[in-house]
Amino acid sequence: MSSIQNLQSFNSFVDATKSDDLLPAGTGDYIHIRIQKRNCRKTLTTIQGTANDYDKNKLMKAFKKKFACNGAVIEHPEYGEIIQLQGDQRKNICQFLLEDDIVKEEQLKVHGF
Repeated sequence: MSSIQNLQSFNSFVDATKSDDLLPAGTGDYIHIRIQKRNCRKTLTTIQGTANDYDKNKLMKAFKKKFACNGAVIEHPEYGEIIQLQGDQRKNICQFLLEDDIVKEEQLKVHGF
């Protein structure tokens, strides 16, 4: 008989990545970076899921200064505080968060077209 090793049951929907090296307690597992189209060629970039340990206003101020764009912190009834920036800043935000060791690469989810 052939020896088949992969007959062990494994639930792929269980989040096996939850451990101490993720975001601080009380936050989601991922930081979601999304892009929304406004009108014509104008877009908004939104950042959702940052840890409560970080001041969102200070993060927004650093983003605005580094990327030369405007932004705001919006209170969403379902998702909490969300950072909005003008323009397509997805790559810039990912680089900024990774360089400053705010998150790990596995924790970033980039959405958009």
